[in-house]
Amino acid sequence: MKKTLSIIVPIYNEKANILLFHMALNPILENLPYDFEIIFVDDGSLDDTIDEIKKLTKKDIRVKYLEFSRNFGKETAMTAGIDNCRGEACLIIDADLQHPVELIPEFVKKWEEGFEVVVGVRKRNKKAGLIKQIGSYLFYKIIRAISNEGKIKMPVGATDFRLLDRVVIEEFKRFTERSRMTRSLIDWLGFRRIFIDFEARERLNGKSRYNFWKLFRLAMSTFVSVSLLPLKLTGYLGLFITLVAGSFGSYLFISKYFFDTGFARSFSGLAQLAILLVFLVGIILMSLGTIALYIANIHGEVRNRPMYVIRSRKL
Repeated sequence: MKKTLSIIVPIYNEKANILLFHMALNPILENLPYDFEIIFVDDGSLDDTIDEIKKLTKKDIRVKYLEFSRNFGKETAMTAGIDNCRGEACLIIDADLQHPVELIPEFVKKWEEGFEVVVGVRKRNKKAGLIKQIGSYLFYKIIRAISNEGKIKMPVGATDFRLLDRVVIEEFKRFTERSRMTRSLIDWLGFRRIFIDFEARERLNGKSRYNFWKLFRLAMSTFVSVSLLPLKLTGYLGLFITLVAGSFGSYLFISKYFFDTGFARSFSGLAQLAILLVFLVGIILMSLGTIALYIANIHGEVRNRPMYVIRSRKL
């Protein structure tokens, strides 16, 4: 029997792209020596995306779907696809064709050579602005720097366009955290990895659902989930401020009351106190904000709600 390759496609309001994506993907998969299934995961779309998918299932029995009861986020949609795929390997790809479907045979070839994780690395994005490019570069650099014990080696430009062997799929399914970034969890698992460079294309229709604030929230959530360094920094910052403030205060006290220097006399006691209080209040609020992020993550895990709710499915 042929092995099966599962194609996982997280989607949100992609009605205009479904048929075009399937038309581009199908000839590529037909030329592979594998059976395949295409699993669309509808992340609570507000348009008629699910209707387009249902029409497609009647024409192609290899097309399957999971429909969420509401929008749970792309990371959760990818997780649901991985949880429900049955192939010896799965490949995650976006439906807007920014991920080149013609690279799939190369991904499969690397898998056949024994690599258990094949990662698509975006070297260029034609539509990305300068701010987004700089932000993306800094994000990957920070993740590599702060990940606990250096366990996550995520190259700059690594994407969700990746192939996973069944052994990786089974290990990934053991993760239970709800606040997650799929690519960082996969990188944390390790296994034999190889990277394939590609140039992201323009979207066929519509626009990206990831605006600046969504990307920022995802980045902050990822920093908190992969490292304790932000939490530790508040303690280090408090220690640093204590040492600096203590040293400066001692210097002013000794200079004013023992040596009577002009510099020390220029600082009234009230001015010194006001500057110190404003500075410390800012530090305290920043530290509390960092701690709040971790408490929010703990709260989400302790509630133990289901990660996603499926309204309908065809698998």
